[in-house]
Amino acid sequence: MEAIKKKMQMLKLDKENAVDRAEQAESDKKAAEDKCKQELQLKEAKHIAEEADRKYEEVARKLVILEGDLERAEERAEISELKGGDMEEELKNVTNNLKSLEAQSEKYSEKEDKYEDEIKLLSDKLKEAETRAEFAERTVAKLEKTIDDLEDELYAQKLKFKATSEELDHALNDMTSL
Repeated sequence: MEAIKKKMQMLKLDKENAVDRAEQAESDKKAAEDKCKQELQLKEAKHIAEEADRKYEEVARKLVILEGDLERAEERAEISELKGGDMEEELKNVTNNLKSLEAQSEKYSEKEDKYEDEIKLLSDKLKEAETRAEFAERTVAKLEKTIDDLEDELYAQKLKFKATSEELDHALNDMTSL
């Protein structure tokens, strides 16, 4: 009888431990959900990086065009001995546009590098979250099996306890009837 009580106490402790592990598994499940959010952030960062690449290419094309315009303007300035301010003004405009586009090109290049770093960081976080999610899923499966086994063992012990109690009742009835 004392052994059964100890066994019941052990089973209660095991059940409490299993519940604690199930709560931990639930926490791990929430971490996996966070991983999904990180995937969305990664997609958004990739989209932003693609947009920055597109803008960078556009600026680079404009830069090539303006460099060509600048060369033609310089050639016209050399050919033409005009003293008017038109050529000088056009040359200044083209030069200013060229400087502006070069600055934009550098700015977009820095943004592109920043986005690539961010994508790499998010990719690493995603891999880590996937690993945690897989581990959590395995842990949950193990805990569910342990809980099922403990419940089966508890049920079996209850049946044994009930049979022992009935046996003791019969023995007590037999003793009192004597």
